[in-house]
Amino acid sequence: MERFFLAWQTSSLTGSSFLGMVIGAVIILLLILGIVSYLIYFERKVIGWMQGRIGPNRVGPLGLLQSVADILKLLIKEDVIPTNADRALFLIAPMIAFVPSFMVLAVIPFTATHVFTAGLNVGALYYIALSSITILGIVMGGWASNNKYSLLGGMRSAAQMISYEIPLGLSILGVIMLSGSLNLNNIVAAQNGHVWFIIPQILGFIVFVIAGIAELNRTPFDLPEAESELVAGYFTEYTGFRFAFFMLAEYVYVFAISALAVTLFLGGWSGPFLPSWLWFAIKVSACIFFLFWVRATMPRMRGDQLMSFAWKVLIPIALFNVLLTGAVYEIHL
Repeated sequence: MERFFLAWQTSSLTGSSFLGMVIGAVIILLLILGIVSYLIYFERKVIGWMQGRIGPNRVGPLGLLQSVADILKLLIKEDVIPTNADRALFLIAPMIAFVPSFMVLAVIPFTATHVFTAGLNVGALYYIALSSITILGIVMGGWASNNKYSLLGGMRSAAQMISYEIPLGLSILGVIMLSGSLNLNNIVAAQNGHVWFIIPQILGFIVFVIAGIAELNRTPFDLPEAESELVAGYFTEYTGFRFAFFMLAEYVYVFAISALAVTLFLGGWSGPFLPSWLWFAIKVSACIFFLFWVRATMPRMRGDQLMSFAWKVLIPIALFNVLLTGAVYEIHL
């Protein structure tokens, strides 16, 4: 017990370090909100070009202020709460969905200097654990709305996210085995100057991409928000800034899962000549573009196809990848 207290005292926060953490968190939050705002604009433009349309082009030059106008509109809209809704749960659900999407960014190494990065020894586990909490907000919002479409959307999202969390977690085990660490900083360092893990872990990368898209509830796995069936799914009854919280959570996760893919499989911030943060930005932008490309081209899967694909295809492939990685590691060892 004495050793515990001595360790706690030596690692306790000072006032200046705590203030630095708060300032860093605020900077990252503002930066991410700006990025997310223009991710929406970029997605609408990309999908418009791919489908032979123009996309936003009215508000501001080239439509660049369209996202700003949309945000202002949501902020000034009336906050409507259904009469028969569970008021307390209805109000808190969007925050429970959004907060973990921001918290997972704490362990992503954006640059070689690890600015604003918490070097947790269990960073990969931290990401998987925190991102799972969002489902509580989604199910809570769907149930508390007292709307059959919202409830169906929430239940679909719960079943989908539980199913695809398993292959998503298994897909990164090979990377952890090769790097010998759960710390995302160490995983990037293991790839710096060496082959990126996408080469030896191509099976894990494929499983990660598919499971990651399903975790985002994006096409072709967007059954929880299927407009043709469920209006808007779990946030059908939400308006104004509470609706914005759900939308923000979705697009922050688009950035976060792309950043995690870059960190685990594409060498993170490593690369020649250019600054480390620029390499990271280029790789993440390419991953985000791929997600938008998939949405513009792929049709929605049926519910039975969605679930059977996770349990009968992705999980066996992910387990085989872990077995293969372990066998190769033992042979080389």
